Amino acid sequence: MNKILVTGATGNVGQYVVKYLLELGESVVCTSSQINPETIKNAENRHFDFTKPETFQTALEGVDRVFLMRPPHLGKPEDLYPFIDCMKENEIQLVSFLSLMGVENNTIPPHHKIEKYIERSGIPYAHVRPSFFMQNVSGIHAVEICEEDKIFIPAGKSLSSFIDAEDIGEATATLLHYPETYANTAHTITGPESLNYEQVADILTKVLGRKITYAKPSLLRYRSVYIKKRKLPKGFVNVTVGLYLMTRLGAAKQVTDTFFQITGKHPRTFKEFAEKNKVAFQK
Repeated sequence: MNKILVTGATGNVGQYVVKYLLELGESVVCTSSQINPETIKNAENRHFDFTKPETFQTALEGVDRVFLMRPPHLGKPEDLYPFIDCMKENEIQLVSFLSLMGVENNTIPPHHKIEKYIERSGIPYAHVRPSFFMQNVSGIHAVEICEEDKIFIPAGKSLSSFIDAEDIGEATATLLHYPETYANTAHTITGPESLNYEQVADILTKVLGRKITYAKPSLLRYRSVYIKKRKLPKGFVNVTVGLYLMTRLGAAKQVTDTFFQITGKHPRTFKEFAEKNKVAFQK
């Protein structure tokens, strides 16, 4: 026993959960639907697929804690229920589920039902509810920044307390390292400040040395461009539209000191993140 299973181990958050668990001296098992020994060095790699129950027991062998994230392509919360049931049968000591900020009061995202199912199962849990990832700006939304010097996000004048995925990973690793301390808890994790996208554009302008503006698209305009021009999956785009609608309603503006309470460190600012990831915004 005493191994920690990390699902989505090569993702934005999962890679950092693995990194910080290894630094804490934990034995880590990484899962992937495609086995690749080079996926994560210094950790064990096992084949796993949420849609294939026959892979569950092998993935959980010797495991007593789990980092659980919902793969983007699995839109129904019920898709994760069989694996949660299997974790219950294997007497997992703590499952840390990557959820969403404010989801405890928002029944629309699948994360709400997944949280509730975990709680009803009786498995000790430590839900992680982060604010918007800084990596969203340097990832999917970097296309317009690189090509047009514009931030094309339908958030209006709303505020977001952006958090670096690395900080989420470090906090999550700490929760998993101390299962008895954090059993049956939930943690809203944010960055140190709440910014609107005009301020984000100003920061990028200063860091990159070229003028970046905020386009302020409507929700419908954003949806049309991302589906018709960017050719992104309609289901995925619809989920992001829903999230940005919630942002417009003020759901993402809260700033907490949770990261400091868990790690004893201060979370990264967006400026620090932008300076570290300049290459993501280059033309």
